[in-house]
Amino acid sequence: MTAPTWQKSSYCAQGESCVHISADPTPDPGVIHLTESADPSHSVLTTTRTAFAALLDAVSARRPGR
Repeated sequence: MTAPTWQKSSYCAQGESCVHISADPTPDPGVIHLTESADPSHSVLTTTRTAFAALLDAVSARRPGR
């Protein structure tokens, strides 16, 4: 199994205490991985692209000014 390639959130302040996401197309193109730090050996949340998109839609709808 190939290790995920992590991308740090653009809303992250300086440092490594950030949300990181991996949406690598292999081995499973329908899976999203999330971790709260730059060290993915700790807790990793795995979800589907559909569920992650629904989460982003819900968070975006709650932003002030919308």
